[in-house]
Amino acid sequence: MATRDRNGTPSIDSVSLAIIEQLQEDGRRPYAAIGKAVGLSEAAVRQRVQKLLDQGVMQIVAVTDPLTVGFRRQAMVGINVEGDLDPVADALTTMEEVEYVVMTAGSFDLIIEIVCEDDDHLLQMINKRIRTLPGVRSTESFVYLKLRKQTYTWGTR
Repeated sequence: MATRDRNGTPSIDSVSLAIIEQLQEDGRRPYAAIGKAVGLSEAAVRQRVQKLLDQGVMQIVAVTDPLTVGFRRQAMVGINVEGDLDPVADALTTMEEVEYVVMTAGSFDLIIEIVCEDDDHLLQMINKRIRTLPGVRSTESFVYLKLRKQTYTWGTR
């Protein structure tokens, strides 16, 4: 099961890790098949999955190819911030086009991935929404020309 340590970080046992790996391979895998693979009943797997979902340890989502659903432009954007990173990072997380926000050490304070309909949408995002956030000092965009690999099956190593 998933419990939390004194810092609030989830601590997950080996059976729950095995369940997560099964779902990363196929998010629609039946609980009975997962149970057989990890040595639990279907009901026990269902209970563990629900607990992992409730605790925010994992999500089960449909991952799409952005091009096939009308999003023709993806970009990674490096952002430099003056002062506290948290308000800028928090504002970015509210933007539906922003897929993830990462605080980094190195050339950028934040790195985000954005998914847009087209180049005009990307320009509007960067110029009107991101660069205008209080504290944003500069941005550098890395436009995706071709996506060669996208996977979510890294397991629980």
